[in-house]
Amino acid sequence: MERHKNTLISNLGIEILKLEKGLVVATMPVDERTRQPFGLLHGGASVALAETVASMGAFELVDQETEAAVGLEINANHIKGKTEGIVTATATLLHQGRTTHVWDIKITDEEGNLVCVSRCTMAVIKRR
Repeated sequence: MERHKNTLISNLGIEILKLEKGLVVATMPVDERTRQPFGLLHGGASVALAETVASMGAFELVDQETEAAVGLEINANHIKGKTEGIVTATATLLHQGRTTHVWDIKITDEEGNLVCVSRCTMAVIKRR
């Protein structure tokens, strides 16, 4: 997408595979952009991927002319290390309120092993 150009999304190599109401799927490479000094997928990169898919999903559910969705809270449990390849984030909507959305995000490797699990609360705000 053009709006992702020159953002964290493009810099980390995140690619959106599916974007529909209540579900977002995206991939991210595990490479020099996303590894920490010990060669493992950086937890912050996983969190950035998780918040990206939650943000995109929430934005699909708001009035895009007058509202935006921004991260309010995120947590993550890093389950399994990964040194190379691709991870896939699948975000599913748990709650859609008027002012907040809650998303469940699971990040898996190519074999379907759970790498990280995250929950992200998005705030729905008026656009300026």
